[in-house]
Amino acid sequence: MLQHQVTLAQPVSYTGIGLHSGQEVHARFCPAPADTGIVIVRTDLPERPQIRAQAANVTSTLRATTVEEHGCKVFTIEHFMSALHALRIDNCYVELDAEEPPVADGASLTYFRLLQSAGMAELDANRHEIVIDRVYRIDDEKTGRFVMALPYDGFRVSFTSINPHKLIGIQYEDFHIDAATYEREIAPARTIAYEQEIEQLRQMGLGLGGSLDNVIIYNDEGWINPLHFADELVRHKIVDLIGDLRLAGLMRGHFIAAASGHALNTQLAKQIAAAHL
Repeated sequence: MLQHQVTLAQPVSYTGIGLHSGQEVHARFCPAPADTGIVIVRTDLPERPQIRAQAANVTSTLRATTVEEHGCKVFTIEHFMSALHALRIDNCYVELDAEEPPVADGASLTYFRLLQSAGMAELDANRHEIVIDRVYRIDDEKTGRFVMALPYDGFRVSFTSINPHKLIGIQYEDFHIDAATYEREIAPARTIAYEQEIEQLRQMGLGLGGSLDNVIIYNDEGWINPLHFADELVRHKIVDLIGDLRLAGLMRGHFIAAASGHALNTQLAKQIAAAHL
């Protein structure tokens, strides 16, 4: 059955600092016409250039997903893209006055509830949902990591996280995802960092906005701040996967991943998008 596209009923705003840049940034999510998709507007630059949040525009996956168009880029978009995907929002302008959105809670719950508070407006146009009708798969043959998509009547994610640290090890979660399940089980899961890596990241100009308020930090003795879930790492991996998949469009299928990250996720999104042009 055909569904109509939706956008936000009204604009909503949020101000915070970027996870990697550490800079204050104002984000505004606005209604957009049918067939706009998700478009990021750099309001800090002359002529307010627009960057389409599409798989073809991914230019980097180092610690975050970056999209770039017309010589302008935005990075760490995966958390708000994940919330947009979970709420099945087809069209939205995302206005940012910096090249990275706010980290907020280090998860996607802040964005999910912000977007939900805007309400939804139905548009007079049919939704272009991607229905997975065959197997798609991306492998990293050196490490054995992979991510794949299978036909499924709904939106389901199965993820196995493999971390050599004794504190984490192997974690697995499997969710049939609707908005309520996402809000309860997935959206609160935060970014995770190993304490010994933090200084190295900062020397690379990364993680400058990270703190105990938005990142779970662990060392060889244990967790420095309390967890929202015993397996919060794998749940955050699911947040990221859902956000990266949104770069191909709204989807229906079963997505299975083993130790996947932004690089494999966005390659899968590119493969699916190319097959549904």
